[in-house]
Amino acid sequence: MKVRSRVQIRKSDKARLLKELKDSFGDVVDSFSEKKFETATADDLPIVIIEGKVLLFQIGDAYFPTVRGVLELGLRKNVVKVDAGAVRFVVNGADVMCPGIVFADPDIKAGDPVIIVEETHNKPLAIGTAIISGADMKASSGKAIKSVHYVGDKLWNLDI
Repeated sequence: MKVRSRVQIRKSDKARLLKELKDSFGDVVDSFSEKKFETATADDLPIVIIEGKVLLFQIGDAYFPTVRGVLELGLRKNVVKVDAGAVRFVVNGADVMCPGIVFADPDIKAGDPVIIVEETHNKPLAIGTAIISGADMKASSGKAIKSVHYVGDKLWNLDI
């Protein structure tokens, strides 16, 4: 991936972005509000660079943290835990199926960005979009999350 059009974000746009992130991921967002934000494009994917690291990306009107962003920013809301059997599929970009889910934040609504972590060490594996609500994710069959970014993909390996 090639990064182009790198520009510092305006204060008003930064405030709007922080509000959206706070609504999705909680008050932990306040911890990085004073940092330098830049926008750029990586192969037609809008990204947000915070203090020189790619920590957010945009799909449609929604902003999602990258897996590195989850680690750096300490995000702990909208989390879905998967069992050990699902890990190898998730890290290869597969969508998350209900039978592999051991915990889902009950506040998740369909369409929300979610953080997929493994159950043993709570390490983030992927970022996705909820297809169903968090309360319905522990079902015995069906797809729960559409994967949009995972450990090892082009965005993970993006070097700026």
